Amino acid sequence: MKEIRGIFAPIVTPFTDDDKIDYESLAFNLERLGRTKLAGIVVMGSNGEFASLTQREKIDLMKFVRAHLAPSKAMIAGTGSESLPVTKELNEAAADAGADAVLVLSPTYYKGALTPAGLTAWLTAVADASPLPVMLYNMPGNSGVNIPPAVTVALSQHPNVAGIKDSGGVIAQIAQVAHQARPGFAVFAGSGSFLMPTLLAGGVGGTLAVANIAPDYCVELAERALSGDIPDARRMQGELIPLNGAVTSKWGVPGLKCAMAKLGWKSGRLRLPFLPLGAEAERQLAETLETFQSRTGYDLHVV
Repeated sequence: MKEIRGIFAPIVTPFTDDDKIDYESLAFNLERLGRTKLAGIVVMGSNGEFASLTQREKIDLMKFVRAHLAPSKAMIAGTGSESLPVTKELNEAAADAGADAVLVLSPTYYKGALTPAGLTAWLTAVADASPLPVMLYNMPGNSGVNIPPAVTVALSQHPNVAGIKDSGGVIAQIAQVAHQARPGFAVFAGSGSFLMPTLLAGGVGGTLAVANIAPDYCVELAERALSGDIPDARRMQGELIPLNGAVTSKWGVPGLKCAMAKLGWKSGRLRLPFLPLGAEAERQLAETLETFQSRTGYDLHVV
């Protein structure tokens, strides 16, 4: 199995004014991300408005991204859905498109009745059938489902389960998985706000919304943490938290797309139910961007 590690940006999906995928803007973003130090990108993650895409759009999007992403960058495709057959179909399409791995969110509609045994069986069936390595996606904030550490550790023994992206932010859980999972199982931070703690607990990478606007900063933070330069890594982590919060917990995808537009990326329109930020939120976001740049000396603008 190909090793998965490093910093990945979960890219946005730009939309046109008539609510179609804006492939021209997407190509612009991919070309510039290809020049960064990122290990790769995630297409059709939460920041890609995955839940609002049709099946045809998802398949076309994977093909386009792989064709326009630098060959040196890895591509992980988000494929998890409520339906096991649909997830299998998307995994096969991801392989056909040239993805390196798939990121699989747990089924959520029946979360009230979802037992650890049922979740384990569902994810095992996905991994058994997938032509690509599977990364589990723990995103309780959106899905309402937290993958228990014992389930993750058990699934880490599956030969086709490569790792987990954990966006829950519970460092004790992340550390437990990193300690107990099989050697080589890739534990990723799912947010820039706890990138350094995840790496120090045994993680090997991160899939970070904030890496869309500060890609090389996130990579450099990770390099310092993993090399043992703890004081510098701690400083960089502290500076990243307000910026990360602005494009995740505070304003979410609308905040991320707004920030990208302000910095010269082509983020396109949002797809309902998302709405653009109001004037006051946009002012606060601009202030957050400015503060980060002045405090770190890191220029966020696209060149």
